[in-house]
Amino acid sequence: MSKLDDFRLMFGQRELVPIMIGGMGVDISTSRLALEAARLGGIGHISDAMIKAVSDTKFNTTFVKEKLQRYKFNVANMDKSAVHFRLAELAEATRLHVGKTMEAVRGAGMVFINCMEKLTMNAPKETLAVRLRSALDAGIDGITLAAGLHLNSFSLIEDHPRFRHAKLGIIVSSARALQLFIRKNMRTNRLPDYVVVEGPLAGGHLGFGLDWAKYELSTIVQEVLAWLREQKLNIPVIPAGGIFTGSDAVRYMEMGAAGVQVATRFTVTEECGLPDTVKQEYFKASEEDVEVNETSPTGYPMRMLKHSPSIGAGTRPNCEAYGYLLDANGRCAYIDAYNRALEANPGSRKVSVYEKTCLCTHMRNFDCWTCGHYVYRLKDTTTKNEDGSYRQLTTEHVFKDYQFSTGGQIALPA
Repeated sequence: MSKLDDFRLMFGQRELVPIMIGGMGVDISTSRLALEAARLGGIGHISDAMIKAVSDTKFNTTFVKEKLQRYKFNVANMDKSAVHFRLAELAEATRLHVGKTMEAVRGAGMVFINCMEKLTMNAPKETLAVRLRSALDAGIDGITLAAGLHLNSFSLIEDHPRFRHAKLGIIVSSARALQLFIRKNMRTNRLPDYVVVEGPLAGGHLGFGLDWAKYELSTIVQEVLAWLREQKLNIPVIPAGGIFTGSDAVRYMEMGAAGVQVATRFTVTEECGLPDTVKQEYFKASEEDVEVNETSPTGYPMRMLKHSPSIGAGTRPNCEAYGYLLDANGRCAYIDAYNRALEANPGSRKVSVYEKTCLCTHMRNFDCWTCGHYVYRLKDTTTKNEDGSYRQLTTEHVFKDYQFSTGGQIALPA
């Protein structure tokens, strides 16, 4: 009976365990988590979501405080067009987070960074260029382009000295999206080094509409593989979303995949950045607790636990401190939803906003409990403590369970 360890993910002559841990922001995919994946011979991700806030927490910088002080005059104003990021600070925060992580890498694996196009930050092109280039400057092994089509992202870094040496990949949810990405970036004479095909059961933002349930990851993967063969393109394909056991992973490897990306089972590991109380919410979740909603200001549907504190919270827009989702005109869908709630409740000091959520504030506070579809199976991967709580796992335990398990089995901790 085949196990995932019978396969290898090949990048040229480099041979890796075919396990990639997905990039979960804000600092849910911590450096510790990514470094463990690399030590074990696979690929780990960190995320650059809200990178300045992450830097403040990890390295005692004061980027968020200083930005809030600069724009304190605008806090009560719903027009956020005046709020901008200092690109030098953005670069420094990225270099700190990536650089310190890469200095600590041990083992045969690699560390990548997940970079979301939808973090538009009131200057989409300029801020994205700084984030990408600074990650390359700091020595990241690879960049996974996420949450967007990234039709011009390669052009932002094509003159960087590491453009053709670092691994660059794209997350897509259809063969058509991959075709569009390759066609638009063809002028750089640079193909992606890998393609993550993310299906409808993934956690967080989805590349589908609310009709997500009619799609299947296996079908999309087969379509992508068929198109790549037709075009004679040898690009590793890495399925993601709903791959809960090593046997699930093997089925994709036998289909022709080069590796798998997994995340949900790592949210409850000791190295994951979620607070322990939130990890217990994930363990306790039932299938009925999971929903796909449209509360994200990005415009993408998002899968989360329906009792997430972020839903209906009605937080005043906090763009002066954060503002990562402000578009090129300083607008955010949450600000519009917040204003509509205020107009509908004149004189109220506190409103509930169910239409959208202040994603920056609530992701930073770990109040937006995004999750994969199979979060309700996490309780079956561990044992209970004497106090009734569920025992957290180690990244090594979960990684090796994926790597060596057979027959759909899940190894409980000793």
